[in-house]
Amino acid sequence: MNLSIANLADGQILPVNKPISWTSFDVVKKIRSLTGIKKIGHAGTLDPFATGLLLVCTGRATKTVSKLIKLPKEYVAEVEFGYETDTMDLTGEKIKEADPPLLSRGKIQPILESFLGQTQQEIPSYSAVKYKGKRLYKSARKGLEVPQLFREITIYDIELLEIRERSIAVRIECGSGTYVRTLARDIARKLGSAGHLKSLVRTRIGDYSLKDAMTTEDMQKKLTIGSSQREREKIK
Repeated sequence: MNLSIANLADGQILPVNKPISWTSFDVVKKIRSLTGIKKIGHAGTLDPFATGLLLVCTGRATKTVSKLIKLPKEYVAEVEFGYETDTMDLTGEKIKEADPPLLSRGKIQPILESFLGQTQQEIPSYSAVKYKGKRLYKSARKGLEVPQLFREITIYDIELLEIRERSIAVRIECGSGTYVRTLARDIARKLGSAGHLKSLVRTRIGDYSLKDAMTTEDMQKKLTIGSSQREREKIK
């Protein structure tokens, strides 16, 4: 990728590898700081505990955000058994405990396949979805009652990658709007246990792959090298 301030200002779609603990907007702010470009946005939020592919759009490419958000996505997730949390992931408070299930490929695979196709999925109470003009997570954090809402999602493929002592690793191909943490909770429930999403890596969005993504450190180095080369050319 030809990375330069001029090209970025004109408009580019940047595949970025989001680090753990950063919000998606933290990535946007960092790139704004590196480039001085204000017109920057991202196409699809990743929770702070998640890592992986985030598409960042600059300049005129920000017009493509709504299309990019609708692209199918691929994730690698770790589902840990033993307890469920209010956020359905490792950041939440325990709300239910249960013995981990006896794990075997023969037992797990049919459960995973039961999620294939179009299904109605519960929207987490700790989500940015609006209900009557308010974000659900804001009500949840205040201890207010949050309505049980559902949306239609599509799971194109789900593959068991690894069985560990108290968890499993799965690869998921899904449509936009899918909550992998809800899926993790529901997998555990169907296995007769309780569980939550322990880790999440987004590996693909449409034709964009994590293997082609750069970190913000990579971006800073490339922009610095490009700037130095232009300075040397001016001297010549």
